[in-house]
Amino acid sequence: MRQTAQLVTATTALALVLTACSGSGDEGSGDASTITVAYQKTDSFFQLHDLLVKSKAEFEEANPGMTIELEPIASQETDYFTKLALMNGSPDTAPDIIYEDTFQVRPDAAAGYLLPMDEYLAEWEDWDQFPEGIREAGKGDDGSIYGVSMGTDTRGVYYNKEIFEQAGLPTDWQPENWDDLLDAARTVKANVPDVIPMNVYSSKAQGEATSMQGFEMLLYGTDDTLYDAEQGKWIVGSQGFEDSLSFLKTLQDEDLAPNLEDALDTNLPNRVSGELLPQGRLAIAIDGSWVPGGWMAGDNAWPEWEEVMGMAAMPTQNGQAPGSTSMSGGWLLSIGANAPDPQAAFDFIALTLNEENSFKFATENSQIAARDDVASNPDYVAFNPSFEFFSSLVPNTNFRPATPDYAQISNNIQVAAESVITGQATPEQAAATYDEAVTRVVGDDMVTEAG
Repeated sequence: MRQTAQLVTATTALALVLTACSGSGDEGSGDASTITVAYQKTDSFFQLHDLLVKSKAEFEEANPGMTIELEPIASQETDYFTKLALMNGSPDTAPDIIYEDTFQVRPDAAAGYLLPMDEYLAEWEDWDQFPEGIREAGKGDDGSIYGVSMGTDTRGVYYNKEIFEQAGLPTDWQPENWDDLLDAARTVKANVPDVIPMNVYSSKAQGEATSMQGFEMLLYGTDDTLYDAEQGKWIVGSQGFEDSLSFLKTLQDEDLAPNLEDALDTNLPNRVSGELLPQGRLAIAIDGSWVPGGWMAGDNAWPEWEEVMGMAAMPTQNGQAPGSTSMSGGWLLSIGANAPDPQAAFDFIALTLNEENSFKFATENSQIAARDDVASNPDYVAFNPSFEFFSSLVPNTNFRPATPDYAQISNNIQVAAESVITGQATPEQAAATYDEAVTRVVGDDMVTEAG
């Protein structure tokens, strides 16, 4: 949807923490009557805020004397993770409830930031509505559950049918391989020169969006992946890794991608969904299933999107089986290890993720529902015309390696991608640098050569 905390000086860390916290300073105070909730909020991602405002009112009405203190962190993912890590670094600033990316659960649980939730889940009758695969998203290395999923997602290819028609391209487009993607972008450039042909996130500024929406959507369509799950080792010497970087280089070298100023913009994901696609300034975008949620309501509402935007599955590199690929992730609500009243914190999570509220979030935020009762609700399927398409990508989707060191690996993916699009390294050089970095992070005994 979404990076390892960066090293900062004590002064900078304090400033970031103060920026991150919008509350009155009660957080981490040990006041059991106040529950602090830290979460991400941006102009294009307001649905979670709306949900938490609703559940706050419901919880406080049902629990007189209790206060839910919402702490929205207004930043993109990389900064969100950094600010959250700084908050978690001290019991005085650590939130009681945390909006957590699935890939951060294991390292954060291992670092002692999160509280195991097993005893509370065992008493929650709604837990049966969460399928086993969804439950696994919140599992730590010790087998305990450290978060309850809010939903999952897939990723595909958005294309502007009006631009395609101007370019002489079919409006019922389904690329069969990477060459089809590039040929379409080249055709747009030749025939509609005032628009950006294609966007694939490719810089450190976009953080996990570069790793997941961008690079991994390419890599997992090759014959290689990041991680050999059977061996429990990270893959190096991957031709697919180098080929994925070469695709990014081609986009940049042929002026098929945003210019470097835009490509290095931290706010590019918001601009893609809120400006470039709705304003007809971008022809093709590889992005996530949640994007239409921002077009259906709020400041970026775009009533015409159903007629204008087409959606296609991301093809594999050469059209090899299974023909298409996707990536899936998701976010959870977790209890902070320092919460003074864990039961009350869990009760708020349970209310926020009950059937009614989960339906609200899944529909409004274009989520693939985490709960069976929501997923089977006819009103859910009918709510958003993109749900059927993005749910159809699930059989061929892939998940990031659920290991504590993924965040560091992801950071090195971003470094490799940016070094290629900025011309600082060739794909071959960037892949070699990545291999060296991964080996340093995990050790010689935890890497294996691509087969």
